[in-house]
Amino acid sequence: MARRRSSSQEANIWPGFVDGLSTLLLVVMFVLSIFVVAQFYLGEQITQKDSQLAALTARLDNLAEQLGLAQAERDRLQARVLNLQNTISAKDEQLAALTTELQAAGDAIAAGTEDLEAERALTEEQRSEIATLNAQLSALRQQLASLQEALEAAEAKDAEQQAQIENLSARVNSALTRKIEELAAVRSRFFEGLREALGDRQDIRVVGDRFVFESDVLFGSCSATLSQAGQTELAKLADTLLEIQDQIPDDIAWVLRVDGHADQEALGPACRARFESNWHLSSARAISVVQYLGARGVARRRLVAAGFGEYQPLVDGRDPESLARNRRIEFKLTER
Repeated sequence: MARRRSSSQEANIWPGFVDGLSTLLLVVMFVLSIFVVAQFYLGEQITQKDSQLAALTARLDNLAEQLGLAQAERDRLQARVLNLQNTISAKDEQLAALTTELQAAGDAIAAGTEDLEAERALTEEQRSEIATLNAQLSALRQQLASLQEALEAAEAKDAEQQAQIENLSARVNSALTRKIEELAAVRSRFFEGLREALGDRQDIRVVGDRFVFESDVLFGSCSATLSQAGQTELAKLADTLLEIQDQIPDDIAWVLRVDGHADQEALGPACRARFESNWHLSSARAISVVQYLGARGVARRRLVAAGFGEYQPLVDGRDPESLARNRRIEFKLTER
């Protein structure tokens, strides 16, 4: 009986151990699940914040560009004010010179008067000289009065022009601010519509205030002729622009600038037979895009084509991925 009781106690230990181990394993799996969910949520939040930061950075760059235009206009107005000030300074110098002449003439007359008092008998010739001096003094006084009036008129005109300059500067700043806000709103609608039309593609990106298409999306190798797939994507862009162009105020001289870029690799022999350089290739591609958009109904006076060759790379690497990123067409909605 003793042996049977001992054997029964040893057999009951194992199920309790298995239950404890199973419970520990469930706890570990629960903790790991919570950790994975938390990591996923944190990644989503970080991605959203990065997108918002990129949008704010683009807006600040655009405002800085518009502020530079306003500063140039302000400098021009300041130059006009400086010119008026120089004119007034010249008038002051003329007035000072005439005042000196008048004082000299007055001293001469005073001396002549003293001589008259000293000598009671004057000849006719001396009387004639005194009369001449008096006439000269009267003319000088009239000239001084005219110059004083001219100076006062110039000062009044300067004050009026200064008020006009300040009013014009305020109006220019207000107009620039309004145009910047209107263009920013239009650009935002254009970007949103284009994002919806193009969908989530890795080879079409937003860089600052530009939409960037990798050239491989639009063109074949060493070609400036739009591919069928490229025409399909550009048609979406043209349709989006046509939808918003009537909403843009008439007083905004907007254009869609199309910039062609090539990679850093030299053209091969076959490609050089068609294009002299990467510069010619990038320009030809930009012109092809502009011509296609014009054919789709976008106003041609609102389109600008530019070629930058290989001189504005996005990345410095020469691996296939970096070269593909640098071969690109950029679209920027801006003012002329």
